[in-house]
Amino acid sequence: MSSVYRVSWLLSCAALASQGQPFQLPTANRALFEKGGEERFFVGTAGKTWETGTFGCVRNEGWKMHEGLDIRCLQRDKHSEPTDPVMATADGTVSYINTRPSLSNYGNYIILRHRIDGLEIYSLYAHLREVREGLKAGQSVKAGEAIAIMGRTANTREGISKDRAHVHFELNLFLNERFVTWYKKTFPDQRNDHGDWNGQNLLGLDPRLVLLAQHKEGVKFSLLNFVQHQTELCRALVRKTDFPWLKRYTALVRSNPKAAKEGIAGYEIALNFNGVPFELIPRAASEIKGKNKFQLLSVNEEENHKNPCRRLVSKNSGHWELTSHGIKMLELITY
Repeated sequence: MSSVYRVSWLLSCAALASQGQPFQLPTANRALFEKGGEERFFVGTAGKTWETGTFGCVRNEGWKMHEGLDIRCLQRDKHSEPTDPVMATADGTVSYINTRPSLSNYGNYIILRHRIDGLEIYSLYAHLREVREGLKAGQSVKAGEAIAIMGRTANTREGISKDRAHVHFELNLFLNERFVTWYKKTFPDQRNDHGDWNGQNLLGLDPRLVLLAQHKEGVKFSLLNFVQHQTELCRALVRKTDFPWLKRYTALVRSNPKAAKEGIAGYEIALNFNGVPFELIPRAASEIKGKNKFQLLSVNEEENHKNPCRRLVSKNSGHWELTSHGIKMLELITY
């Protein structure tokens, strides 16, 4: 480990050792926790405010999703290129490294797997200048350990200018280990250069809210509680009884004595606006009406108006229905 990586890691570990918190900021930029510090923390899109560097429906007038945080650099070399170390947000294992920037709008990026509060969660660090030498999939890392150097790599036509250099940081839940098969079936003519680590197979939580909640609550912070209390966009009934999400995220499955007694015929699933299934309730056949594979049970109209960019539901002739995007999301969740 080079001296810059080593020093960064030791300082970060020391700073957090007494806090007992699962997540830390992925760079030395701590302006997120300072009053009025947003402009010093977030990098907005070209010509836009810092809000466009946050998570959610923040782009294209609220109709385009941004699934992470764009965190501003603090250090530059003599050529004005970023030199900030990028650090693991929590103890974990390297799941995937992409060092072929031409294959992704994320450029060079790293995905780490963590186990926190019984939940499998994945952090992603993108637009990296370089990945730490020797870092490879399967390797364990510690919270605060430097894993890369911030950069501005990407394969987009417009690129990332020096003044907008940043690390794109995500916290995700993993959808389905059968993703490659699902993708090939759903998009037979499209390439999938990253296998299971295709971005469509990761559903983001808002890292800003996670970090702020943890900063406020300290050791009382619970990731499981945070996920269980997502704002509901809609509820849907799926006529499937065996799919990977149930096993990977068992803590999100509620008990239902009726289904336990009569047998499970499907699941009622609550989704947030980004499609995260944060509550799953087994349902008996006697509790299910209709024969459709997917049934929309309810919609939170206020939340859909506030965060419409995923387009999971729509209202036609006074009736709410799942869109093609919503159906595709449920198909991937339950494949």
